Amino acid sequence: MDLELMRQWIQENGDERFARSAGPGGQNVNKLNTKVQLRIAVDQLPGLSEAEIERLKERLGGRIDTSGELLVQAQDSRSQIRNREIAVERALALISGALKVRKPRKATRPSFSAKARRIEHKKARGAVKRQRRPPGIDE
Repeated sequence: MDLELMRQWIQENGDERFARSAGPGGQNVNKLNTKVQLRIAVDQLPGLSEAEIERLKERLGGRIDTSGELLVQAQDSRSQIRNREIAVERALALISGALKVRKPRKATRPSFSAKARRIEHKKARGAVKRQRRPPGIDE
């Protein structure tokens, strides 16, 4: 995956919408639309195979809407331009993170000494609880 190609494509073809932002900014917040909502059509991302697109849809399923668009928002800055940059960077981070192939987990067993430590801990804990019982209660 070529990040620069992806960044350029997102900047050119991503659907940007602007809204009033929350947070600090004084009167700026009430007057200007600085919040950026970036929508990216996942099916049209360049340089990705069908398998990679499927992996994206699987891993980012909660962020992809019914029309197949990935939604990324940014309202961190008071500047609309800076929020646009932040949204593009977030989208790239999400996409590259979702495309990483994860190593399969190897099943392991606890060692003999780990089992022995666990049993010793259980016995010690049981002994402490037995000590707390009032005298005269026998089983």
